[in-house]
Amino acid sequence: MTHTTQDDRRYDEHEAAPEPTSSRRERSAATTVEPLLVRLLGPEPPMQVVLWDGSTFGRPDGVGTLRITSPSALRRILWAPGELGLARAYVAGEIEAEGDMIALVAALRDLRPKNLGASTVGVSLRVARRARALGRPLPPPPEEAKVRGRKHSKARDQQAVRHHYDVGNDFYELVLGEAMTYSCAYFDRPDRSLPEAQAAKHELVCRKLGLHERRGARLLDVGCGWGSMAIHAAKHHGASVVGITISPEQASRATERAAAAGVADRVEIRLQDYRDLAGEAFDAISSIGMFEHVGKQRMREYFEVLGAHLTSGGRLLNHAISSRNGSALSGRSFTGRYVFPDGELLDVGEVVLAMEDAGFEVRDVESLREHYAQTLRHWVANLEAGWEQAVRLVGDARARVWRLYMAGSAVGFEDGGISIHQVLGTLPTADGVSGMPRTRAEWVAPGT
Repeated sequence: MTHTTQDDRRYDEHEAAPEPTSSRRERSAATTVEPLLVRLLGPEPPMQVVLWDGSTFGRPDGVGTLRITSPSALRRILWAPGELGLARAYVAGEIEAEGDMIALVAALRDLRPKNLGASTVGVSLRVARRARALGRPLPPPPEEAKVRGRKHSKARDQQAVRHHYDVGNDFYELVLGEAMTYSCAYFDRPDRSLPEAQAAKHELVCRKLGLHERRGARLLDVGCGWGSMAIHAAKHHGASVVGITISPEQASRATERAAAAGVADRVEIRLQDYRDLAGEAFDAISSIGMFEHVGKQRMREYFEVLGAHLTSGGRLLNHAISSRNGSALSGRSFTGRYVFPDGELLDVGEVVLAMEDAGFEVRDVESLREHYAQTLRHWVANLEAGWEQAVRLVGDARARVWRLYMAGSAVGFEDGGISIHQVLGTLPTADGVSGMPRTRAEWVAPGT
């Protein structure tokens, strides 16, 4: 026996009473959809929209073109008004984006506060009925994350991290380039290439941690990715490094890369959660691009755990994306559903307080917001240049996820919606000696 809800009956009634055939023939898709497009994009949008029948709306000389290839896109917007519905339609191939993806996303973001949201539902219903796109919700693309369990438990964190990072090492190499570094680069000189800027970032972290002054120091790299920071510290400063990650694919490739770089005797890569560290002491700890997975409720615990594994006078550098007032990535957002399930972008002020509550003396805070925007532009260019290979590696839908995610992130860093901060803390000795240099000049590497 089939259960029929009131909503089902409403949609069945709409579909049972379509407009006269002659009216449907005379109306182009653009004319049919125009009321919704005006609500979403305004009467004169800065891009062109091409509908599934070839009819158009908007400016052909704008920032790019959006192609709505199927009325199914309307059904997705009806059931998930705003960002999530549009993103699902793009990932599913029901909307195509042509031209400068970052410029398109920026234009859509500028329009969002005025025109997107629940107020589109009534207009969407009328337009979807006329376009014969009414129906129950379409299943989301399978690339949407499905994590289960208690939030930020070890088991659920492992699911979230593997969803994000176990996409395939070859795909990440295509996007990130030879540096294989999935975090903000440091363009201290405008002419630096991406690999050079990533090396400059690693060197900046090493010098903030004082590794250039203590050759052979023991470093813990939390969320070590594909091993780039660990390899740099071992190769250029003789550090003895333990890198930990909960991504099997990262651990495997990082181990291979350390061996290829000739530092396997100084770099140990472990498949390990930071909460499972025990009985070890380190002179310095780097946490680069991992803190976003920790969560507000656990951030003090995070710093306490790391602090318990630092020697007296040791330093911790936390490098993380931040958001004013802090924000968990909503389950209704594209990024929360497809890229960073359970991710949280915390306010840098709260991070400083949490570090202090955990016993650290915070000595430096630096924003690298513009650097991350430039990094993301390099990554988007890499993906688009290698699009066919990317599709072969991970499929069209997942490649779309990454194109949209990185373009949107670039816009966020450029307009200040999100930022990234390096926060440096130390554990002074019992008599208050911090071991910190008097000025930041100590962090400027020779030749930079």
